[in-house]
Amino acid sequence: MKLKDKVALITAAGGAIGGSQAKLFAQEGAKVAVADIDLSKAKVISNQILNNGGESFPIKIDVKDSNSWQDAVKETLNQYGTINILCNNAGANFRVEFEEQSESQFREIIDVGLIGSFLGIKHTIPFMKKNSNGVILNLGSLASIRPQGGSPGYASQKMGMIGLTRSAASSFAKYDIRCVLISPGHVDTPFIRNDNNYSPNGWETSIENPENYNKRLNDTPLGRLQTAEDIAKTFLFVASDDASMITGSMITVDGGAAI
Repeated sequence: MKLKDKVALITAAGGAIGGSQAKLFAQEGAKVAVADIDLSKAKVISNQILNNGGESFPIKIDVKDSNSWQDAVKETLNQYGTINILCNNAGANFRVEFEEQSESQFREIIDVGLIGSFLGIKHTIPFMKKNSNGVILNLGSLASIRPQGGSPGYASQKMGMIGLTRSAASSFAKYDIRCVLISPGHVDTPFIRNDNNYSPNGWETSIENPENYNKRLNDTPLGRLQTAEDIAKTFLFVASDDASMITGSMITVDGGAAI
């Protein structure tokens, strides 16, 4: 029960990585607001938590919209009275080369991943400050370490998360509020396997293509792709008191892919 009586607001919690966090946090005693732009997906995860004896409720949120954040925070406070943990997971990507990426694609990636995380911090910080305690967990990527070529929007967003994390950590440490960036490697989720509006994939990019899967596998020295559960366990560690002296840092969970 590492998170007993804590309240966590988790974005993109209808997805694989966010959903795994939500379920694990609930198992460890947290009350979880399951937030996602697709309310039906949020309800599925929330119901799973409830059926396992945890405390949870679903929220529809558009992380790009400040008013939507206000509503999500208000709903969470109405349900549970406070917010102790914020997990910023929402992201988007369009896997095209630099010159092929459109301005609208670039803006969408930045708006969802970077501005969305900024807004989440802005709207939850006042309540963490009242508690004189809190944890903000941001989702990075291998692109936070070595962006390389390809989608410039994704590279910019994930590198930008380093600055956002350090700025928040420095700004709010005096209130005993920590902020940490967790950067996964190649995680086998619908984000890189399926064709989604927020992360389009065709045969040329999906890991359904054995060539793509094996390339990512071969780039991972420990010999397997990460799972959403691998990432959730790291989020749990950083959210708990076990990590009480970790802030402003980036923790990489990549099976050695960044070596």
